[in-house]
Amino acid sequence: MSRIGRMPIAVPAGVTVDIAENNKVTVKGPKGTLERVLPAEMKITLENGVIQVSRPNDLKKNKALHGLTRTLINNMVVGVTQGYQKELEVNGVGYRASKAGKELTLVLGYSHPVVMTDPEGIESVVEGQNKIIVKGIDKEKVGQYAAEIRAKRKPEPYKGKGIKYADEVIRRKVGKTGKK
Repeated sequence: MSRIGRMPIAVPAGVTVDIAENNKVTVKGPKGTLERVLPAEMKITLENGVIQVSRPNDLKKNKALHGLTRTLINNMVVGVTQGYQKELEVNGVGYRASKAGKELTLVLGYSHPVVMTDPEGIESVVEGQNKIIVKGIDKEKVGQYAAEIRAKRKPEPYKGKGIKYADEVIRRKVGKTGKK
């Protein structure tokens, strides 16, 4: 039995969960509304403030979907109550970030500034010139947008220049040494 799939999801006060046909789950909370169609094989039940996910049989596919379905619903509940955020750091001489409206402008050593527009439901905040915080209620979209920003200039191993996650550790390499 899936340890994660078996765990119940407590629905906090102020959050409403609606389970329609074809396992279309809609979660409404103080921060917004999320909806997602989950695998039809899983049985999702909501009774007295607790969501329970169960699987019909022990086929390998259903075992895999059991924990996934439970985690996706839990991420939706956490998203509409607390929200998600990812922090990125811009490192390098002359590298900086700025924000104007919904447009994030990155100066990353290219011949031109890189301009990115915030996707729907995602907000990016620039603190100082080298810290970017991506916020939103959908964990998947927050992670995807943060990854797209990081991909514009990944950190390199010699000087550590580039965009990295705040909790990421860059494995540094020793540069060349000249022979005498």
